[in-house]
Amino acid sequence: MILLTQMAILFLIMAVGFLCKRTNLLDDLSVKKLSGLVVNVANPCMVLSAAVGDHAGSDNMLLLYTVVLSLVMYAIFLVLAAMVPKLLRVPAGDVPAYKLMMIFSNIGFMGFPVISAAYGQEALLYASVFLFPYNFLIYTYGISVMTGESMVKGGIRWKKIFNIGVLSGILAIALYIADLHLPSVLSQTISTLGGLTAPLSMIVIGYSIAEMDLKTLFTDVRLLLFSVIKLLLLPIAGVTLCRLCRVPEALLGVSFIMLAMPVGSMTAMLASQYGRNEELASRAVAITTILSVVILPLMSALLGV
Repeated sequence: MILLTQMAILFLIMAVGFLCKRTNLLDDLSVKKLSGLVVNVANPCMVLSAAVGDHAGSDNMLLLYTVVLSLVMYAIFLVLAAMVPKLLRVPAGDVPAYKLMMIFSNIGFMGFPVISAAYGQEALLYASVFLFPYNFLIYTYGISVMTGESMVKGGIRWKKIFNIGVLSGILAIALYIADLHLPSVLSQTISTLGGLTAPLSMIVIGYSIAEMDLKTLFTDVRLLLFSVIKLLLLPIAGVTLCRLCRVPEALLGVSFIMLAMPVGSMTAMLASQYGRNEELASRAVAITTILSVVILPLMSALLGV
């Protein structure tokens, strides 16, 4: 019920972004700046807010367990990225986009706000661990897939891998392990700025969806089948496997959100940069985002997470 309520709230905020586009209250430049504010200020502060509060409920071993879990999860994603396009008989020219759509979900812009709202700020500390393999893969494997070149050609892009999202995660974990407590005025400032993440990110997503022809979103049968795999089958299989492997209950909710998130906007950005079917990637972001608003709470109730 909590997740249903939170997804309904996020959907309504997304609708505000949609209306802002249709009424010209926002334009592309202002939304680009809002995105920058979320990525560089609000989202890092939201991650940090998990470490500047009370650590009484945290567990160092659980944090280490999360590291292992995140690595295993992305290893499985890589296998699925090779299998799913073949299963769906994706045309050769669309395979790179489908591979990235399978692996890279909207864990920052949408996942973190959902986790914070549904499971509390403490869960964000564990969620931030998933940023490390995500960023490493997107700037190595992701670029390699889009360009058709070796992952190491031209050198690994360390500056992009260790971006502000990852650095905020490292700092949050360091603060937690060292059990450091910031002055109240500073911790409250960080938490307040972090609170901007959910509304601003949903407005940006709603604005992006408003730019698309909604009538054509639900006519691509292959993309709809992909959405079923990503939003339904993957979370069911993933949570079931987590339970069989006795993953701690405290991590099940975080794992579920990481598995059930819609396609991330970074896939469309890479597709645009390297000329590999940006339109397909953008439609995948839109359709999986819209469907996740309904599917995510239903899956949560079904799986009991």
